[in-house]
Amino acid sequence: MPYVYILTNKPFGTLYTGFANDLSVRVQQHKSAIVDGFTKEHGLKTLVWYEQYGSVLEARNRERLIKKWHRDWKINLIQSVNPDWKDLSASL
Repeated sequence: MPYVYILTNKPFGTLYTGFANDLSVRVQQHKSAIVDGFTKEHGLKTLVWYEQYGSVLEARNRERLIKKWHRDWKINLIQSVNPDWKDLSASL
């Protein structure tokens, strides 16, 4: 099942919104910093929010929408389900 997710480096820190078909694999890739790019450069390894979707199209559309959001909206989204900014990767 496809997912949309948000990573950070610390509470209220830099945010990254992404898409993955297998969230646990993708988060491990971020944590091990094996892929060059924005998340590796900024040390974004903490999964603070995610949603699962029934189709790739739905997930891609949601990812694109969230990427256009203001930072405050993303923070509110995270805090609505994860007010302590805990790493949610252990629950995958």
